[in-house]
Amino acid sequence: MAGRYFEDWQVGDRLSHDIGRTVTETDNLLFSVMTHNPQPLHIDVEAAKASEFGQILVNGTFTFALMVGLSVGDTTLGSLVANLGYDKLVMPKPVFIGDTLRATSEVTELKPSGSRPNAGIITFRHELTNQRGEVVCSCLRTALIKRRSAPENS
Repeated sequence: MAGRYFEDWQVGDRLSHDIGRTVTETDNLLFSVMTHNPQPLHIDVEAAKASEFGQILVNGTFTFALMVGLSVGDTTLGSLVANLGYDKLVMPKPVFIGDTLRATSEVTELKPSGSRPNAGIITFRHELTNQRGEVVCSCLRTALIKRRSAPENS
């Protein structure tokens, strides 16, 4: 499905992405350090043990980025012009070291671009679940996607 163009999608299309990912301590630590996030819940085992979670909590921005990344191969790889925005981002359950995460995507809206005849705008609802089937992250992603060719009457 890589490289699907705007006209290849329909509202309601739903994908379960094949690639899953088990989160490691290294993932969480490197992401937290690379993004200058010193939150003790993410990098200090003793502080995390003393929290309500009792263990290291995976950085939420890593969780979000992983969700989007797991979707790219099936949704926008090679056909993306630009991501236009992310909305309604929620994280209803925590993610911990060792959790295995899987993503799904659904097309919620399609519309031709008013300013770019060679592209259209697609809104995807991405959802990330853990190994217990619990939703740990979801959002709407709006993307500008290439068309195979410009519409005839443009």
